[in-house]
Amino acid sequence: MFPIELSTPSQEFVLCWQTAGRHLSIKGDGAISWLKSELTPPFLEHLSFRLGNQLFFIRLVDVDERAQMPGNLKGLMSVAKGCNGHACLMHMKKVDGEWQVLNSDWGLTSISTQHSINPVDLLSDENIEMTDWELQDFAVEVVRDQIKNKLGGEIMSRNSNPSVYPSIWFVGENGPEWVAVRMTSYPNPEPAHDCDLDKVAASCVQISEVGNTADVTIFNADQKFEDNSPILPILRGHAASIKFDGLKKVTS
Repeated sequence: MFPIELSTPSQEFVLCWQTAGRHLSIKGDGAISWLKSELTPPFLEHLSFRLGNQLFFIRLVDVDERAQMPGNLKGLMSVAKGCNGHACLMHMKKVDGEWQVLNSDWGLTSISTQHSINPVDLLSDENIEMTDWELQDFAVEVVRDQIKNKLGGEIMSRNSNPSVYPSIWFVGENGPEWVAVRMTSYPNPEPAHDCDLDKVAASCVQISEVGNTADVTIFNADQKFEDNSPILPILRGHAASIKFDGLKKVTS
């Protein structure tokens, strides 16, 4: 189960986070695709992005230990491992009232090697199949966008761990609601990680009795569905298509 994280990040962290995001955007020069670029809990990583066929998950570190940084290294390592990506630290320092990226170039330090890294140097032409965690993150983002842009709901938190539910908390017309996003990758008939909806509902009842499911099927955009058509893998950075019929209320 996923306990909702309602704490608001400190203003110092927000300023630090904004500085780090601007720095990465400049270094990426339009080539990076953001995965996490909003201050929405939980904070397994503070920022994350895809560049080419590689994923980067970043935790900010205040070298003077004055600002409170949400999350922890365990969370960072779990999402990086689950997505087959790179876990990185970005060391930050407040100088004359302004946050600065401490290290040169991209400012990233690999946790595995303890050395500075340039994401461009890690790119390759290899086709990398997306992990269940990556696909779940994609599915959660699809549902989040519908809640936010079509239903007008306010997102409280989003969670992409495929084995942890609920996936999303949002404020609906009558208050908080939760969503269990169940991702299926074609041609599998069942969700990659399903859940016991009764247990999820019981764990959420103190906050809300209103729950939803969101079933999202993902497949390669070039997939053909005729008999004997080969199953195409879903590749990182390549086009994918989805089937999603909207939220369905959970009935107890």
